Amino acid sequence: MSDFAMSGDDLEQMYQEVILEASKNPHGKEHFAPDLASENASQAGKTTVQATHEYCTPGESHQFNPTCGDEATVHVEVSDQEPHVIERLVWDGHGCSISQASLSVMVDLVEGKTVDEAMELAGTFHKLMESRGKGLDDESAEESLEDGIVFQGVSKYPMRVKCALLGWEGMKDSVAKALAAKA
Repeated sequence: MSDFAMSGDDLEQMYQEVILEASKNPHGKEHFAPDLASENASQAGKTTVQATHEYCTPGESHQFNPTCGDEATVHVEVSDQEPHVIERLVWDGHGCSISQASLSVMVDLVEGKTVDEAMELAGTFHKLMESRGKGLDDESAEESLEDGIVFQGVSKYPMRVKCALLGWEGMKDSVAKALAAKA
């Protein structure tokens, strides 16, 4: 077992600590978005829904998971210079502890990174969520996720994967919109 590898019990303990910390002190959470759950109620049955509404600005995306009601608006500011850097990443929303903790961990992971680095992390996190609890074959990829590795256990439950990916999808969409506004 490498220095980074953890037993299932250690990973479970760390998962509980990350979830508890994120629920008490979520990183990057600011109150700026309207509650659009009722607007999106007709979208039930779809995976995540990107809400188009007048409140989204360039660099902002609203995501909604109708299967459990998780909702997040992610706002990102990227630098003008290339390579573009994520200078600021904030979110507003509500939902289960998994979606809220994942958003919090995402902020810690991608803020200050280049857009390419952030997209690579998003891809790595997505692969982790597809692993069905097995984790990743690449130890350096697992290490790049830092506290995000604790969501490995979530990947065993397909209905919860959507919760964990909600903010990451919003971040990718927000970055794309921010870069499009700069073009």
